[in-house]
Amino acid sequence: MLKLLKGLGLAVALSATSIMLAKVLDSSISPLIYAIVLGLVVGNVIPKLAHGSWQPGLDFCKKRLLRLGVAFYGIHITVQHIASVGAGALVVDVIMLASTLGLGYVLGKRWLGLDTPTSLLVGAGSAICGAAAVLATEPVVRAKPQQTTVAVGTVVIFGTLAMFIYPLLYPLLGMTKAAMGIYTGATIHEVAQVVAAGEAMGSDVAQTAVITKLTRVMMLAPVLVLLGHWLSRSSDAGAVRAPQPWFAYGFILVVVINSVVSLPTAWVDTIKYLDSWALTMAMAALGLSTHLSELKSVGWKPMALGAILFLHLIGTGFLVTQLATTWF
Repeated sequence: MLKLLKGLGLAVALSATSIMLAKVLDSSISPLIYAIVLGLVVGNVIPKLAHGSWQPGLDFCKKRLLRLGVAFYGIHITVQHIASVGAGALVVDVIMLASTLGLGYVLGKRWLGLDTPTSLLVGAGSAICGAAAVLATEPVVRAKPQQTTVAVGTVVIFGTLAMFIYPLLYPLLGMTKAAMGIYTGATIHEVAQVVAAGEAMGSDVAQTAVITKLTRVMMLAPVLVLLGHWLSRSSDAGAVRAPQPWFAYGFILVVVINSVVSLPTAWVDTIKYLDSWALTMAMAALGLSTHLSELKSVGWKPMALGAILFLHLIGTGFLVTQLATTWF
């Protein structure tokens, strides 16, 4: 246990700074983003912090703490949330998630020539819930730190763009408040970005957008289970043979408990707070382990893939939302 303390202490320090920055500077930017940027800067300015006696604690954050954080991320969601937005939102979520993840893999691997982990990480970040989805997918596809960091970068750039673009598009699209809420929640990357964009368009849009987004987050666990199963059977996965994502089952269990048991508000708030710390520490450790020279070797292709998926989310998402809200 003692050998973990140095790395854990460093991750705690960077996480505390990241959470403070998120509160002081811009609440629409997740502490996870600040954590990976801070980790990246500190790890490259002082490279020895990612090695030696610091490494056991950082590895603990990137592996065990990450899985625990993903499992308890389910505390944000209940089955009642999903029921409240109706069938239309669920249909849009499913179609956009499946098409974005599938498109990310096909375009990334077969057209852009990216490796399987990078293609799937960029696809998962765009399709599900941004940085949290990238972190959750990382152990399933056994990605390297630089692959995960690049995927998070696409979420930061294009999710932030969406946060400003959607409120500008709203008056031009002719959508109802409910439809715009579904469109926003089903196609913007991060939960915090959905909240920010939704609030800019009004409380009614924001409420539907957040619930739609949380329904999309709920799909994280089954996607990870299916992805792990597919990678284990896929002949082209090679060395990327997926472990069983037990933390995904933990995620489902937490959602179920939160749905059927009336947990005290103080308990839920405490779990959310601790879970935010766990994921932020994992992101900080990831940034510390990533070297800029490795990011340069990845090149422009992951960003191109992120841009294509971003356009897909905006264009196809609009069409799917219009059809689904008309039919349902």
